[in-house]
Amino acid sequence: MPSASAAAALLLLQLLLLFSLSTAQPGFISLDCGGDDDYTDGIGIQWTSDAKFVFGGQKANLLVPNEVLPQQQQYSTVRSFPADNRKYCYTMNVRNRTRYLVRATFLYGNFDNSNVYPKFDLSLGATPWTTVLIYDATTPVVQEAIILAAAPTLSVCLSNASTGQPFISTLELRQFNGSLYYTTDEKQFFLRLSARINFGAESNASVRYPDDPFDRIWESDLVKRANYLVDVAPGTERISTTKPIFVGTNEEPPQRVMQTAVVGKKGSLTYRMDLEDFPANAWGVAYFAEIEDLAPNETRKFKLVIPGKPEFSKPTLNVEENAQGKYRLYEPGYTNIPLPFVFYFEFNKTNDSSEGPILNAMEIYKYVQITTGSQDANTMASLVSRYPQAGWAQEGGDPCLPASWSWVQCSSEAAPKIFSITLSGKNITGVIPVELTELSGLVELWLDGNSFSGQIPDFSGCRDLQYIHLENNQLTGALPPSLGELPNLKELYIQNNKLSGEVPQTLFKSSIIFNFSGNSDLRMGHSNIGRTIVIVCVVVGAVLFLVAVIGCYVFTCKRKKKSSDAPAKKLGSFCSEVATESAHRFALSEIEDATDKFDRRIGSGGFGIVYYGKLTDGREIAVKLHTNDSYQGIREFLNEVTLLSRIHHRNLVSFLGYSQQDGKNILVYEFMHNGTLKEHLRGGPDDVKITSWVKRLEIAEDAAKEVLKEIQDAIAIERGPELQWELPSSIQQLMSKTSPSVNTDSVDLEQNASFDELFMRPGLR
Repeated sequence: MPSASAAAALLLLQLLLLFSLSTAQPGFISLDCGGDDDYTDGIGIQWTSDAKFVFGGQKANLLVPNEVLPQQQQYSTVRSFPADNRKYCYTMNVRNRTRYLVRATFLYGNFDNSNVYPKFDLSLGATPWTTVLIYDATTPVVQEAIILAAAPTLSVCLSNASTGQPFISTLELRQFNGSLYYTTDEKQFFLRLSARINFGAESNASVRYPDDPFDRIWESDLVKRANYLVDVAPGTERISTTKPIFVGTNEEPPQRVMQTAVVGKKGSLTYRMDLEDFPANAWGVAYFAEIEDLAPNETRKFKLVIPGKPEFSKPTLNVEENAQGKYRLYEPGYTNIPLPFVFYFEFNKTNDSSEGPILNAMEIYKYVQITTGSQDANTMASLVSRYPQAGWAQEGGDPCLPASWSWVQCSSEAAPKIFSITLSGKNITGVIPVELTELSGLVELWLDGNSFSGQIPDFSGCRDLQYIHLENNQLTGALPPSLGELPNLKELYIQNNKLSGEVPQTLFKSSIIFNFSGNSDLRMGHSNIGRTIVIVCVVVGAVLFLVAVIGCYVFTCKRKKKSSDAPAKKLGSFCSEVATESAHRFALSEIEDATDKFDRRIGSGGFGIVYYGKLTDGREIAVKLHTNDSYQGIREFLNEVTLLSRIHHRNLVSFLGYSQQDGKNILVYEFMHNGTLKEHLRGGPDDVKITSWVKRLEIAEDAAKEVLKEIQDAIAIERGPELQWELPSSIQQLMSKTSPSVNTDSVDLEQNASFDELFMRPGLR
């Protein structure tokens, strides 16, 4: 029985061995997907939990009996992901311009208790790698690739499940040194493993680390699969040696692999195998070493034969001569050869050879073209690097391919550009990232509901921007004048910030919906045009207030009169009766045809959105679709139909009719080509002349008198000619003032949509 000191010495020796193995793994990353602990396995590989390398997913244990599973700890759990339209990426740090072996393993094990074999896509960054198809619950599916790192990080992504849930068992990264697996086109293509075979293996076990310092897995040729290493020639025998083999050149296969081989005792070696995802261009290499002690009069010469490719049969192989001695590596191959799906090859000895051919090992890789990826990939990588603790910034991979990040939308080009970013309510602090101003294809930007501070950056480089939402932040400083110079801007929301200074006049365009409330230090400019607008709006606002008061009085009188006879009618029925008497009613289908199903938006009013249309008779129309379906909203619609159908005036846009069908309340106006009211008051395109303030007052007074006359006529009809009715003296006094005196410094300018609808919207007459 060994002494205690001897046992302690043995234990110390084992610990030193494991330590020496683990410290000899530079460039190794080994992720136990779904595992909780870090540990070192039986062959000295250090495994790490994947939790810090991936965003999302759930851990799960395998449910099949342990006795039928591989007995390695890393195969006891998986990480699974939802079967949705997103991608889920692992991101690992790498050395730029260094080649890596990337290996992903998938052992289903019925982790989801559904017995549905998953099928999903695997990608390296933006480039599709392969489709993972599970065909057995207890057999691992292994995918390997060799790629030149082109950035400081490398991402492996799962996506696009057609059955089951995407999942992964292990993910490994192995760094190569020097020129191993160098190809002239490695910046355009990576290598996907199709076969790596150890011929003459003594068992079914694979050869890997520590025998192979790069941890390549060399599969035994004794492992049988359908249509793989079949049609073996008679007389094929296995040989081996324990003598050391020199392997320090080219791809440096492990010595243990080169110590075994097959030989064709009857003059031939033949094999047939199916190559997944072929035909394709391949990188193929055979490994030879003379491991038999041949007599001086014995020679081994042979040729490669591939059916249909006679050019490959020209060279003659003499392993001992080519390797410059016995027990030395010789590695001939073809770095770019087209191969079929069913690959058949043979080695035949030459007539002057006494011995049959020999084969120690073989590797075949498929060339996979690298996808360029998003045009904004580098910019977005810089952006997300600012937020290392934010979950939304850890999705990894390319922002657009093979699927976009959850907060990003991309164009459909082969090299897509980002057109929408939605980061609303993400609790983001600090200044607005300058990277956002570098996205030339950006159309929509939603940053509302965060805690952004500092100034709004210059977005003049984003010429396609249409929608900017920066409301409910803590932004300070002045509004950049460049915002008003964006040619396609439709919406700008900056309310509830801490902005200051004057609002650029260029933002007051009819095509822009602009909200800047809640910024107490942000003010309108005090130009002459601004003062004139204030005067006109005050006068017309007073007139409209008068109209509203009288309208309410008329409506109240009607309700009192009819209440004694019958219950009140529903608003929809009443509107139909009024409109039938006084306005043309359009069919909804006619409106939809004229507007191409409300395709072209040209503005917005107090209770709805205005669209451009063209009737079958050629008339151009402006169609306002009411968006307020409340009781009050329907009443407003009723009042507009009733009032506008009676009023006709040279300074009022013509009302053509209405539509009320399928819950849609629609007003139809004549479309005016001379620009909008806002452009005539505040300025717009060069061909629109600003209306003088005197002319504005004349229009307002003239139109208001016409409105008043119509209302008086309506009351006279309702109450009878015997009723003597006149305006209150205070209102008469207001109407008699044609040149009001207004202190413009004390008046707040509020946008009045009803005023804009009645006078000159959607065009100016």
